[in-house]
Amino acid sequence: MPVRSLTQSVLRWPSPEQVLAQARCWAQQQQRVHPGLQRVGVFGSYGRGTASVGSDLDLLLVDDRAEGPQQQRLRQWPLEELPLACDALVLTTAELEKLLHGSSRMAVELQRDLRWLLPNEPPV
Repeated sequence: MPVRSLTQSVLRWPSPEQVLAQARCWAQQQQRVHPGLQRVGVFGSYGRGTASVGSDLDLLLVDDRAEGPQQQRLRQWPLEELPLACDALVLTTAELEKLLHGSSRMAVELQRDLRWLLPNEPPV
């Protein structure tokens, strides 16, 4: 979320680097609590590297213990602890593989934009 500057009465939006660093820390904390969590990635503007003021965080959680509908899956994740409003998707490894091998708009977007935060992957 935007933070108030200590010396000014204006709000400052966190930089993309700050958002990604905080999201990576959040992911590492969640992995300690949720042993089924295999990977955490960002897509959309943060995955493409085009995020700016007002961008939300599009998050992909790969949890091999996930079951039930998306709404139920999302309840166990404290997304409010992330620095920005967040749209999240929780999939198992098998569901992600199936999605990525498809041709849906979501598959194309993930194939193009997905950037893994957990585990850390070296920049290409």
